[in-house]
Amino acid sequence: MRRELIQVSIAVTSMVALAFLIPLGLIVAQTARDRAFVRAERTAAELGPALAITTDPFALGRALATTRDGADGMAAVHLPAANGALTTIGPSRVTPDQLAGAATSGRSAVLDAPGGSVLLRPVAVSDARIAVVEVFVPASSMSQGVRTAWLVLGGLAVALVAISVLVADRLASRTVRATRGLAATARRLGAGDLDARVPLSGSGVPPEVRDAAVAFNTMADRIRQLVAAERELAADLSHRLRTPLTVLRLNTAALADAGPADAGPADQVQQAVERLEREVDHIIRAARDRGAGGPAAARCDAAEVVRDRVGFWSALAEDQGRPWRLAGAEGGHDSHDGGGYDYGAPVPVARAELVAALDALLGNVFQHTGEGVGFAVTLRAVPGAVTIAVADAGPGIADPAEAMRRGAGAGGAGSTGLGLDIARRVATSTGGELTVGRSALGGAEIRLRLRTTAGPGAGAGRTRRRARRGRHWPRAALS
Repeated sequence: MRRELIQVSIAVTSMVALAFLIPLGLIVAQTARDRAFVRAERTAAELGPALAITTDPFALGRALATTRDGADGMAAVHLPAANGALTTIGPSRVTPDQLAGAATSGRSAVLDAPGGSVLLRPVAVSDARIAVVEVFVPASSMSQGVRTAWLVLGGLAVALVAISVLVADRLASRTVRATRGLAATARRLGAGDLDARVPLSGSGVPPEVRDAAVAFNTMADRIRQLVAAERELAADLSHRLRTPLTVLRLNTAALADAGPADAGPADQVQQAVERLEREVDHIIRAARDRGAGGPAAARCDAAEVVRDRVGFWSALAEDQGRPWRLAGAEGGHDSHDGGGYDYGAPVPVARAELVAALDALLGNVFQHTGEGVGFAVTLRAVPGAVTIAVADAGPGIADPAEAMRRGAGAGGAGSTGLGLDIARRVATSTGGELTVGRSALGGAEIRLRLRTTAGPGAGAGRTRRRARRGRHWPRAALS
């Protein structure tokens, strides 16, 4: 904005300077021309009394030499003879016809001549005869001092523009400084600094910028209040779950004490309760950490998380008779060198966040497809990105755009519409994306693409992808 204000100042000052200096320059040129001809008129007027007294060529030559123009060879006198001819005293630059025309008209005339102009002034002498005084005005005399005057005027114009730029820069610096401070504070607020405020002290701040700063500070205060309320609400709601969890834990313990026959189901319920408690604790810690400025950047192994979550959901898949497949995230070692080998795919996402995203995607399969409908989970790691695809053999998603909208859901009763949005936010937090399409199994395929700051593990590119298959999945359906 400072540059624009300076450019406006240059344009306005230049227009004003030109509006005044161009006519002034023309006036200077006309004044120099008039001054040259006034001098010529004065020379002709000085010779008039001499012509009235005598027509003697010798006396007139002496009178002509006493004038400035005559001494410089710029003036001449033309005397009429008895036979009608003219006797010329001094150098002449006009033709006899031009002299005759001036004598006949009886009025002064200005004629063009080589190198300048000539002033012809008729003067009455004795016997009613007309003599003509000729004064030559060179072109250099008509433009004398004009160039110097124009240079002075040009320098004055440049000085005026420079002064206007300096004044505009000083006046604009206050506005620009205040505007930059407002922009810097807005960037700090956008980066997560909820304490960022625009200082309202300082002189020379335009009222409009001050009003914008007041409005910005009011908005920042409101955002801080809303974020704090949201964090506290998340922590409070999570904490409220502890009471029913405690009751559930006690009931599970009582179920385990009922007898050895109930030990298997009781252990499973106990593990589920413990995992639910861990998730609640994680939610509370995450809410508190965000309120304190946020934890350090987290990372996890996507392959390990995929293996863990598919293993968790595989038990339910077995109960419902769902065939399933896992590819690209298998553990194992490199058979060529015989040593242990890491099949990891590191991603810049906290493990709990990735677990929530995968549970949301896999939970959609169990919630929106019937029992016996199979699914497949594929992990593919390439330099710069890790892609996790969850495909099923169900009816698919009729409107992917609507399903991606927060709160809309993938369809079906009981859907909160938050599962896909949770996965999408995990993907976008790394600069990746979540896409919904049609799978090769005939149903929906949801791809969670996570961008990584570095390529996957060194062994990821050399691994031989093997698939873990569920016991009930036909091989023909996996090809």
